[in-house]
Amino acid sequence: MTIGKIVAVIDDDENVRIAIVALVRSVGYEARGFASALDYLASDLCGSAGCLITDVQMPGLSGLDLHARLLAERRACPVVFITAFPEARAEARAKAFGAIAFLSKPFDAQVMVQCIEQALGRSPRA
Repeated sequence: MTIGKIVAVIDDDENVRIAIVALVRSVGYEARGFASALDYLASDLCGSAGCLITDVQMPGLSGLDLHARLLAERRACPVVFITAFPEARAEARAKAFGAIAFLSKPFDAQVMVQCIEQALGRSPRA
């Protein structure tokens, strides 16, 4: 495991969340899954994750609104947005926030790994 490089995965779809957590762990990083943005905000990991992977559209607080809040509170980390409903406006907002990527579901696992490695400051694998 890479110490201090925990990846937080936030998605209200349990199957997607479990799959991404498994992918992150398969490449040697620690990962923790959260069913909602509010669950993440209430966790001890909030503000200390090395990377955040979050769904855009979720009940309660969207991934974009979560990131905006974390930016305002100076607790943001590199973020990868994922969505089943890609919209140009949402993607533009994500990029304006400095997102590592805005990926449409289903996404290529290797692309996600490259995004995680970029977010954690590691060179992508060849």
